[in-house]
Amino acid sequence: MYNITYMRGGVCESNGFFADGVSAGLKRDNAKDMAFIYSDVLCEVASVFTTNKMCAAPIRHFLSMGEFKSNFLLINSKNANAMTGKSGIDDIREVLATLDKSVINPIMSSTGVIGVRLPKEKIMEGMKLFDFSKKDSQSASKAIMTTDSFAKEIAFSVKLDDGNSFNIGAIAKGAGMINPAMATMLCFITTDAKVSKNEMQEILDETIKTTFNAISVDGDTSTNDTVLLLANGKSGAYDKEAFREVLFKIMHFLALEMVRDGEGATKLVTYKVSGAKDDKDAEIVAKALSDSLLVKTALFGEDPNWGRIASTVGASGVECSEESLKISFDNLCVYDRGELFFDAEMEKKCAVVMQHQKFTISCDLGIGDGNFKAYGCDLGHDYVKINADYRS
Repeated sequence: MYNITYMRGGVCESNGFFADGVSAGLKRDNAKDMAFIYSDVLCEVASVFTTNKMCAAPIRHFLSMGEFKSNFLLINSKNANAMTGKSGIDDIREVLATLDKSVINPIMSSTGVIGVRLPKEKIMEGMKLFDFSKKDSQSASKAIMTTDSFAKEIAFSVKLDDGNSFNIGAIAKGAGMINPAMATMLCFITTDAKVSKNEMQEILDETIKTTFNAISVDGDTSTNDTVLLLANGKSGAYDKEAFREVLFKIMHFLALEMVRDGEGATKLVTYKVSGAKDDKDAEIVAKALSDSLLVKTALFGEDPNWGRIASTVGASGVECSEESLKISFDNLCVYDRGELFFDAEMEKKCAVVMQHQKFTISCDLGIGDGNFKAYGCDLGHDYVKINADYRS
């Protein structure tokens, strides 16, 4: 057995990790726009990246390095370094070559506008402000924000029965261009657990499916989506089941924070699909619902238009029928296997549910045992305003 305790220090709660954010002049008004995460010993690194075929230069640079350990991560906002060709990778190598000699196999990650070369001089000047003794996870989490309205970080300590313990913490960014193939998101996770690279990669791959791969804001998949997990082993402690549980807690929390912070979003909605032929069909339906623009706009208007739910289920391509389908808003059933309960009184009750900041739309396909949960938000005027002027 083990005990999991919430901690406040984000990535810096893991022993031996340091982080901070600085202003390099990439953003307006002297806002923080560059961050680092540093470990005083080398780390095993596990990773998951975007499925977008136009993946950004930082991802291609990382993949070109093969098998390696690292003790340093550099992150910049405002510039994605995507669609910049070989020059984008050369720019990364030039920037990283100027780092302190204590840095080994540094990793770079970027987020921001696509199709613009890195402002190398500003970034290299900004790196001179880094203090590797700083433990300011909150500052780092603010520096990596783009259209985010708040910083995202979390950490836990895990105490094992034998008295040993390990910590795990994370920071993340993401609010738009988010689709269930990860998101326009960066997530950096640190741990002092003594876990092997192969095992943490296995657990990361497993956990991504029901966390970052289960959320949607707008149905678009970014060029830069990145999740990195760094383990320096300094605690000497590890338990696989405890590690799996706490990693899920961290990634699930941050995934929902991204949806809650969706550009202009006012609702965080869980799409709970059950009774599908199998889990894959349930996943297809849940993600179709979380992606649907018609569903998202109905959420924004607080309109319990269950017909849009039924239509999206039917259009998903999975095995389903109106004779076996059941639809509910929280615990209010509006349609049950051909029987309609959506009268004027029920519409009023469902409208009240849709006024809540969080609620669940459930669809039981009534065919098999497949289950999946996806998470989404509404889509309104502010989303259009933000993305109509994103490059400024």
